[in-house]
Amino acid sequence: MKLYCLGTAGYHPNDARHTSCYAIPEANIVLDAGSGFYRIGNLLRSDTLHILLSHAHLDHVLGLTFVLDLLATTCLKHIHVYAERDKIEAIRSHLFHPALFPLEPDFQWHALEDLGYEFAIDETTIKWFPLEHPGGSVGYKLTWQTTSLAYITDTTCQVDSPYWLEIQSVDWLMHECNFSDEYTELAIKTGHSCLSDVLESAFRARISRLLLTHFNPLSLGNDPVGLELVTSRNLKRTPEQIALATDGLILDLG
Repeated sequence: MKLYCLGTAGYHPNDARHTSCYAIPEANIVLDAGSGFYRIGNLLRSDTLHILLSHAHLDHVLGLTFVLDLLATTCLKHIHVYAERDKIEAIRSHLFHPALFPLEPDFQWHALEDLGYEFAIDETTIKWFPLEHPGGSVGYKLTWQTTSLAYITDTTCQVDSPYWLEIQSVDWLMHECNFSDEYTELAIKTGHSCLSDVLESAFRARISRLLLTHFNPLSLGNDPVGLELVTSRNLKRTPEQIALATDGLILDLG
């Protein structure tokens, strides 16, 4: 089971990163459909794809407009999209408004509220839960026989945030880290997370493997949030394994 990082920036792309999109080809699952979604074609394993959306901000849904190419040039025939009901309505009414896009693809839409807080896609068990973010967002926990993965993006991180109770001791945690510690006030104002808050909260939640992602596109370089400096000061209160997501990174989930 492998995770492919196709887009690891928030807000807008830069020369190194596209916006949020992650693929798990063996499960036919994609997490969010930002501008990095254009890279999905070579990873398709069947004629069916399941897209789990965290919310409807453009950096997470813009890639839905790219699927006409996929339907024309790949084996893809069936595209299932999962999101909260109001997010689906917003996407269909606005992103696919005729004045903005000429043709709405033949998606099969699934409102999360209709599925219950836990449902299955083939061999994957999925649980979703609310996050704190302007306009609303959700996180996901995906579980297979041999491993588990939590996807937490676009949220204000605090040690007592309710979502930490949902993801205790997962094998892998993907967590947004839009800002370095110097921008704490801006993170709270915009509904995002800073590095030290994520590291300490993940440690408390008994997370051993953490993948940081959804970085501010204005923060360039290999370490856009100052991870090396922060961990050198506080080694005992961080997960054992921490990685910075980059476009093109492939993780073996086990």
